[in-house]
Amino acid sequence: MRMVQKHGTPLLLLIVGTALGFFLSAHWVPNVAAVGRQDYESLEAFSNILAIVRKNYVEDVDTKNLVNGAINGMLNSLDPHSAYLTPELYKELQSDTQGRFGGLGIEITVKSGILTVVSPIEDTPAAKAGIKPGDQIFKIEGEFTKDMSLIDAVKKMRGLKGTKINLSIKREGVADLIDFTLVRDVIRVQSVRSRTLEPGYGYIRLAQFQERSDRDMQRALEKLAAEKNGIKGLVLDLRNNPGGLLTQAVRVSDMFLDSGLIVYTEGRIEAQK
Repeated sequence: MRMVQKHGTPLLLLIVGTALGFFLSAHWVPNVAAVGRQDYESLEAFSNILAIVRKNYVEDVDTKNLVNGAINGMLNSLDPHSAYLTPELYKELQSDTQGRFGGLGIEITVKSGILTVVSPIEDTPAAKAGIKPGDQIFKIEGEFTKDMSLIDAVKKMRGLKGTKINLSIKREGVADLIDFTLVRDVIRVQSVRSRTLEPGYGYIRLAQFQERSDRDMQRALEKLAAEKNGIKGLVLDLRNNPGGLLTQAVRVSDMFLDSGLIVYTEGRIEAQK
């Protein structure tokens, strides 16, 4: 496809694959309107069930965990992308987008209710162990992941550098589960890498949309443009990119677009439009 830079000569851009799933920034919920009678009745039912579970369940249960589970269940019933972030999980999300965290280096999603690897991050324990895109994570530390939320799975796989974790993987074409013992490390994700393919033609790998991706992309383009032959063509490699910050995806896209709408949101509240 042919795109034109905002300034300078036309640029031939070849995009190689993409798998984008953008994380939106934290959304603060506005004041809720008066609750109707039916809503009160539903909340009363929830309160009664909560009391029954606390009193009669075979083991003692923590009310906070029950409420958090109810919230997650409610959001999971809406769509696969809505989730409740506790302060701890929100901090982990910030670590992701800042490009540094303790873990295995696996980008994951949920497909048909199964925890699935989008991509192992380059030069991480997961990549070195041979985990591949499309692998299905059936067990984490012996616990089946069926019906496990994405956030809970991420939380279980995160940890301090040097600690071990066991994963059981189902891979297409392999009859039995494959067991991996991985050692966690500090994961540093470099979102943009670039090199010259041949005079006048550059290659940029965009691994994830992080806080500094737009600046790193700009530097990579300037570095390629400063070479003797400039940029006649560019390969922008987005393969196995799991997404990241929507704002960064917009800013990077804007570098290659001359005009037109990039993205919009639609919501029931005017401020969401």
